[in-house]
Formats: sequence, structure tokens, C-alpha cells
Amino acid sequence: MTLTQLSYIVAVDRYRHFATAAEKSFVTQPTLSMQIHKLEDELGITIFDRSKSPVVPTEIGKKIIKQAKKMLKQEKHIEDLASLGDEELHGTFRIGIIPTIAPYLLPLFLRKFRDNYPKVQLIIEEVKTEKLLDLVNQDYLDIGVIATPSDRGHIFEEDLYYEPFMGYVSESHPLAQKDKLSVDDLEGADVWLLNEGHCFRDQTVQLCKKFRKNKLDDQHIEFESGNLETLKQLVEQNFGMTLLPYLAQNQINGECAKAHIRHFKNPIPRRKVRVVYGREYLKQNVIKAFKKEIMDAIPDELKEPEDALIVE
Repeated sequence: MTLTQLSYIVAVDRYRHFATAAEKSFVTQPTLSMQIHKLEDELGITIFDRSKSPVVPTEIGKKIIKQAKKMLKQEKHIEDLASLGDEELHGTFRIGIIPTIAPYLLPLFLRKFRDNYPKVQLIIEEVKTEKLLDLVNQDYLDIGVIATPSDRGHIFEEDLYYEPFMGYVSESHPLAQKDKLSVDDLEGADVWLLNEGHCFRDQTVQLCKKFRKNKLDDQHIEFESGNLETLKQLVEQNFGMTLLPYLAQNQINGECAKAHIRHFKNPIPRRKVRVVYGREYLKQNVIKAFKKEIMDAIPDELKEPEDALIVE
């Protein structure tokens, strides 16, 4: 029995698919399958029921996988303790970032982090908040970047920055005539929303104070999206308005004639962006470096919550 074999069965349990588990483990599927077969032969049991799709663990397999997770967690903890005395950071660092942060934050600091810490292998996943917290809890992710409280007592949470919301309005929208928006302007406004499961959607609904179904002016068209970039493009085609995070303006073409950024006047609605990580499994040196690179990269106006309306 090897730790590598244990990591393979944990991967198959997570993805419920041998090919996907192999891809995420950076090995070929035949290699992963062979190693799992060898482990099953050694133990004299069947860990996975391969007749089902998706593949599922057997009853004894569930117990083996549970113990495997504990053993892998201890291995990672030993690696962390050993790395604390190293002058140069190294090893694998798994990061989860929610979809409404990832495309706007990562370009600001990722290249510099890679240049400063060339021996750290970053594995980044874009994942919604609840799934991200599950993966942090399972020690699959070393750290997560989210924009709502974790509400899980066994997960550490640290504030990073306070990101304002912005209005992104089409040229024909009534709010395009205003230099700055107030929160009251949003009550009853037709605002494009993300679909269920995104915390940015829930925060937008809080600001708008009412739920609306996403409909274009043409009542024959209904639309839902899991991507802020899609909503942004609808606005740029002169359909309605949406809310965007402050850092999204770095990727907006200022020459787009049919859409306008509108900032809010005080109190400025902001979301609190924070990092989360597990209590028992801490890559302390890498986490510290990760936070520093982010804080060095973001604009100063995001670092203090002055005159803010924090939306959780």
C-alpha cells in the first residue's frame, strides 16, 4: 500500500470517473486504474463498483476511502512542518476561487507570484462558494478566496479587501443619465442577475431589494447565466444593466459606445473578499506569500472599508 495509491482512490471518489481522476492526478488512466487494482488485490476487497455510472465506492470502499483521507491529511501536515524551516518556498499549492473573483483578480498577481516563487506549483480551480468550502474542509484545497462568510467553525477566515459594486448600464437605460448611482436607484430596477448558486447574485438581490426573473425587453426571450461576462456583453448590446465587481473594470473596453460604468456614491456597497483555509492543515509560509502578493497588486482604495455598505 502506498500513499500514491491512496491519493488515487480519493480522486476517483471525488470525481466518480476514472479518466477525470487520472487527469486531475496528472497520470494516465491506465496507470491510475492499475494502481487501484493492485491496492484492491493487496487488501482482498473491491473498493469501487465499476458496473455503475458514475462509479461509486462499495460499502467497504467507503471505509477505506475515509481512512485514506485521514492518512493523506497527516502526510500533508508533516510536509508543512518540514517546509517551515526552508528559506525558499516550494511544493504544490491548491487554490479555489469563486467565479466572480477569479477572472478579475488572478491576472493582477499571478505572474508576479510565479516569478517570485518559481518552485511553488499552483493548481487553481474556479468553483462556487459551497463546493469550495467543502473542498477546503476535505483538505483538497489549501486555500480559498470567497466573498461571503464561511459560517463553518472549523475553517479559518481572514479578510483581504473590500470590493465596491459598480453599475454597468446600457446607453438606453434611464440610470445611464446619472453620474453616480445610489443604492435606492436599484430598488425595482431591471438588473441582470446570475443564476442560482452564485453569492454575487444573492448580494445583488439584497441591494435591489426584490427578485426579478431575467427577461429581455422582448418577452419571448428569457435568459439565465452563470457568467458575469455574458451579462456584461448583453449590456454592451444595449440590453438593460447589471452589477459588476470593481476589478472587472480593468477588462472593460472604454470605447464601447452602448454601455457605461457607473460608480456608487456613499455609502458605497462593497463585498468583503476573504481567504479561507483549514485549521489543521496549514501551508503557513505559502499562505502568507499568497496574501501579500494579492494585497500588493490591488488598488489602495480596496484596502479600507471607508463609507462602506458591506453586503454579505
